Amino acid sequence: MEFSLPVGLVFTSEKRVEFTDSAAHYGSGLVEVFATPAMIALMENAALNAVGSYLPEGFNTVGTEISSTHIKATPIGMLVKATATLTAVDGKKLTFDIVAEDEEGIIGKGTHSRFIIDTEKFMSKLTKK
Repeated sequence: MEFSLPVGLVFTSEKRVEFTDSAAHYGSGLVEVFATPAMIALMENAALNAVGSYLPEGFNTVGTEISSTHIKATPIGMLVKATATLTAVDGKKLTFDIVAEDEEGIIGKGTHSRFIIDTEKFMSKLTKK
């Protein structure tokens, strides 16, 4: 199926940081601050949602690469946001710039790649033996 996605699509995902989002909970650190893996998940969620409604029924995207910084700690209770902007479309490969912020400013930024998939075909490859 042929379709195209316009460069410039943007979506912002947000959440209030809870203990389950903390480095102490993830095991990626020992302190109760917003964990890098939680920040990455929020960034990926923003990219997923930036393009999701533009895909035909039965298609989805999967994350394949992310490169980011996490430059500032965010305490439990603070609101965090990740904004993804689609910057390039190369066939099925999508590239995003992503910025994460808390109530005091930027906490991380990076780039993220996703690939467009036919969900049924993708899943059927996983169950074959």
